[in-house]
Amino acid sequence: MRRHRRTRIVATLGPASSTPERLAQLFEAGADVFRLNFSHGTHEDHAAQIDAIRTLERATRRPIGILADIQGPKLRIGRFGAGRVQLRTGQKFRLDLDPTSGDALRVQLPHPEIIAAAKIGTTLLLDDGKLRLRVARVRPDHLETEVMVGGMLSDRKGVNVPDVVLPIPALTVKDRADLAFVLPLGVDWVGLSFVQRPEDVVEAREIVQGRAALLSKLEKPQALDALDEILALSDGVMVARGDLGVELPPEEVPLAQKRIVRAARVRGLPVVVATQMLESMISAPAPTRAEASDVATAVFDGADAVMLSAETASGQYPLEAVTIMNRIITRVEQDSDWRAMTEATRPPPEHSTSDAIAAAARQIAHTIGARAIVAFTSSGNTALRVARERPDCHVIGMTPDERVARRLALVWGVHATLCDLMASMTETVELARRTARLEGFAEANETIVVTAGIPFGQTGTTNALRVARTA
Repeated sequence: MRRHRRTRIVATLGPASSTPERLAQLFEAGADVFRLNFSHGTHEDHAAQIDAIRTLERATRRPIGILADIQGPKLRIGRFGAGRVQLRTGQKFRLDLDPTSGDALRVQLPHPEIIAAAKIGTTLLLDDGKLRLRVARVRPDHLETEVMVGGMLSDRKGVNVPDVVLPIPALTVKDRADLAFVLPLGVDWVGLSFVQRPEDVVEAREIVQGRAALLSKLEKPQALDALDEILALSDGVMVARGDLGVELPPEEVPLAQKRIVRAARVRGLPVVVATQMLESMISAPAPTRAEASDVATAVFDGADAVMLSAETASGQYPLEAVTIMNRIITRVEQDSDWRAMTEATRPPPEHSTSDAIAAAARQIAHTIGARAIVAFTSSGNTALRVARERPDCHVIGMTPDERVARRLALVWGVHATLCDLMASMTETVELARRTARLEGFAEANETIVVTAGIPFGQTGTTNALRVARTA
């Protein structure tokens, strides 16, 4: 099975999509990576989903990526005696450490770190930004605020603090327990939520220890201030537009998305655009025209993947959501403007042998009309560097490492396949010739470009390029 599009699809699993039958349908419709959302479900649920995915992988004989999305620190208010209150614009409202039930004048804020970091004028956003408070007075155990935008507020609603870098770790006790459980099960990517600082990524790396690739989710304005440093420590990034859209003004979110995608592409890191892409399909069988344009914009920008969240996890039309996303991506990538924009936004190669070979492979493939670039890779780096060039032919990423093949399922344009470790360039080219035909990328006697690293089996040694004809 091969995809005819380059941009990948990530589908979130949940009650609407967790049966083996539904998984197979979603994969057949176009899902390349399945996301496990650790904000919901039990460990037993996630273990069953991983087992079902690996069973599907064996049946289809195709590498399938699994993203374990860790919840991260969730900041919430306490509870109200009546379950909810109405806050009026202009009124005073206190947030304190008192665990007793709240009322229309106060409620618990069980996060002393917010109180410690707040200053007069700090903005607090409640319930995904529906309510807005301004800090008027700071005391050791409470904040006195003024309600700038009122509304109904109920138990345990979320709190966002866009103005302040909070001194809280990116990984909570729950996150650590989730990682201890899921990493031995062989997930391929770990999504790190609410990254604020490079130190958050370093902390996660010390725990993951190379057992999965690290996908930093950029959903805090503070992360944009340290974007280059965070990218340098990450294996990939996600434009998580949910919380990012709460903490940034709406007009800033598209610009942030483009900035993140562009920066990730320059580094050759996989970048995922996520949240509310086909939101209306939670309850409708077709997306809005604006949603279709949103997906298309991410494809035009050069994102490696686009993600479905509640659409496939709990929506009424999970299969339809994947199907229409596949159709949108495929249609965009057939358009001449897409190719022109891809060419125009290609970053220059970095000053390394690997990038020089990747850039040359793309140019040669374009000049001679090659059917595919076959990248032999032990670590995945060769395929990543070729994908960074956004060639106008497909990329076959051949690797002896099953974990690498699964991680490459998230990467733009790469069709990952497993192979034995090669002993010579002659043997490598011969296998590439056969594989290009067997995988459906070329007919007999058509041209391919082959890249590899010599000596074989050593990472970071991409230094060889050959042109060959298929068997």
